[in-house]
Amino acid sequence: MALTLVPGFMLDRDLWTDVAPALGRFGPLIHADPARATTIAGMARDTLQAAPARFGVIGFSMGGYVAREMARGAPDRVSRLVLIATSARGDSELQARRRAVASTADTSAFRGIARRSIAQSLAPEREEDEALIGRIHAMSLRLGGETFRWQAMFRREGDLDRLSSITCPTLVVAGDRDRLRSIEEAEEMAAGIPGARLEILPSGHMIPMEAPGPLAELLADFLGEGM
Repeated sequence: MALTLVPGFMLDRDLWTDVAPALGRFGPLIHADPARATTIAGMARDTLQAAPARFGVIGFSMGGYVAREMARGAPDRVSRLVLIATSARGDSELQARRRAVASTADTSAFRGIARRSIAQSLAPEREEDEALIGRIHAMSLRLGGETFRWQAMFRREGDLDRLSSITCPTLVVAGDRDRLRSIEEAEEMAAGIPGARLEILPSGHMIPMEAPGPLAELLADFLGEGM
């Protein structure tokens, strides 16, 4: 089974580095391109075009919105769905304001996501983990200012009322120390998707990098069901 991996806001394939060895045994890993699309729907469409005829999809944070669009748009192709540290709610008022600011932002002076913001995405006990913060910051630098502007303008449409249309086996993963996405949001998704399984790990928002071992075990168990 091929696996398509969809990262979150201003993240690239390094997000998956620590769990990739455990996933490789299930088939080739295909990384969604975070730098091309200008909308959630566009990223879903582009990623589907690059994917094989049948595959599983793992979406992290913003990538969870993309992954659900893929599962609904090609239900005959998506065999399994994993949603990590994400939500089915629409943009908050704060996110809408940030989107408006981003539309006019000067990206020529972009120096990556602020380290303070990155620290807030981690579990409190990892806030001073400079190695981890540095890896995350480096991903945003690689993607650059133009990608930052486009991704900041992505509109996250709430899809709580459409979750029931997802028919493939689904795993929802949340972090118990996530300060960006709540356990309640994960519970909403798991309750809305028929037969979905919910798992909670000891982690902040950046689960693939903060808790790669426990996440890899979960993914191996879920992806291996029925094989």
